[in-house]
This record gives sequence, structure tokens and C-alpha cells, in this order.
Amino acid sequence: MIAFDAPDAALAYQDRHAAFGIAEDARGRIALVEVTKPGKAPYFDLPGGAVDGDETEGEALIREFGEETGLVVEVGALVVDVSQPFLKSDGQPVRNYGGVYAVTLAAERPELKVEDDHKLIWLDPRDAVVALRHDAHSWAVAAWMRKG
Repeated sequence: MIAFDAPDAALAYQDRHAAFGIAEDARGRIALVEVTKPGKAPYFDLPGGAVDGDETEGEALIREFGEETGLVVEVGALVVDVSQPFLKSDGQPVRNYGGVYAVTLAAERPELKVEDDHKLIWLDPRDAVVALRHDAHSWAVAAWMRKG
């Protein structure tokens, strides 16, 4: 597992098992979510999130992709396992850890999208590397591009 950023020693980070995905469209762009929280500047993440209960990373990734984007995906190869501490928009210190996977688009099901503060956008992967909020996500996209 590759760890990104040094945690602030004054904070108690809650570990959060999570999985994220890199989905490419026919034009070579990848899916990101633009997240907008009240009183905060919008930011960009890879689709994905927390692994709930007994879910596998793959099951969580499929569920989260649907909830955030309305897209149905099939989980492919693991790109990298990462760990990154950060502050959630509510100020809670969290350390995400888990896999970033290549995923294949299978279908669109808009009724799956329930997270109103997440908007699906498509970016050239090189632009995504710069736009993504987390260094771990940027690194994963760069690694995915290098693997071809």
C-alpha cells in the first residue's frame, strides 16, 4: 500500500476502508465527480467511497459509482492500494485506505444516483491528474495511464 501525505500529529484520524474507480469513456476521458458542499469550494474525486459492513471493495465500488454518478460499472484490475489522511468537508479527520480499480462502463441507470452534491464530469486523464483533490487519486490515474 502506498501512503500519501503525512497526517497531522495533533489529529486522531478515523480509518475508513474505501474503494475508488477509474472509468474511461469512448473518447478517452475518465469519470470524476465534482462535489459541492455548502460554504466550501467544489472539488473533484474519483467515484467511489466507503466499504460498508461485509461488502467487498468491488461491491462497494459498484454501489458508490451508482449512487454518485448513475453509472453501472464492472470492476476490473486493481491499479494500486493507497492510503491518504484528509479532513472531510465537515472537518472530521479520516484516513481512506483501499484499492483504486480500473472499471468498465456497463450501463446508465440514472435512478441509482442519490447523492445530489455529486455531479458526473468527464475529463482527459492528464487534466484529471491536476484537478483531483487527493494525491492518491492523482497518482492512481497516472499509474493507470502508464499501464495503458
